[in-house]
Amino acid sequence: MPKLGEVAEKVRSKNAGPFWVTIDIFCGTSEAYDQVTTQLTDAHVAQILQTERQLLKRFEIPSLNVVKFSLPRPQIQGHIADRDMHGAALGALMAEIALS
Repeated sequence: MPKLGEVAEKVRSKNAGPFWVTIDIFCGTSEAYDQVTTQLTDAHVAQILQTERQLLKRFEIPSLNVVKFSLPRPQIQGHIADRDMHGAALGALMAEIALS
């Protein structure tokens, strides 16, 4: 099974304000986009990111071959327990997800 990072052109994550993180999956081609949208389930993403499925937001943008996920940050940005101030670490984690 290929990993998401092997199928997509780029996987990145970033802050979406102090309370949310957004993960962008740039697929590059419509074939890669179709593969990602059909094989990457919300339940699997929620499990990997250790968040409740109901809190995960998914956005599919076929005209750009992009899939986005947004989720609440585990800690408010800048909190003493915040280990990822810029929200960038989740992109590397997502790139390692095996597509089914």
